Amino acid sequence: MKGAKEFLEEADAVVPRITAEDGIAKHKDGGSVFLDVRDSSDIANSGTIAGAVRIPRGMIEFAADPNTPFHETRLNYDADIVIVCGAGGQAALTGKTLVDMGYKNVSNVGGFNDWKTAGGPTEG
Repeated sequence: MKGAKEFLEEADAVVPRITAEDGIAKHKDGGSVFLDVRDSSDIANSGTIAGAVRIPRGMIEFAADPNTPFHETRLNYDADIVIVCGAGGQAALTGKTLVDMGYKNVSNVGGFNDWKTAGGPTEG
């Protein structure tokens, strides 16, 4: 039987964790898709990364699948996708799901507070 710890270990093994500073550099380059997987109420309370796609973790399989009516067109299999959440766990698990679905360039920038503290661009 697997618990949360084992799922996170599996996710961390396939989804690289990058620093907020590395994420900010990717943001400045403009070639990455930033994905916030927190609930909308969390985003409403704290804001998010400027320009981030907002998809709750529970919808990611539908939003990432081009064969569903819920597909988010900014997600494509070759895009450089940088995921953020509250502390990094949901981002890691979401990243693993995307890798399992065939996405090739997925990374976990961790928690939004780390991004904000590092001076990353935000929006309400």
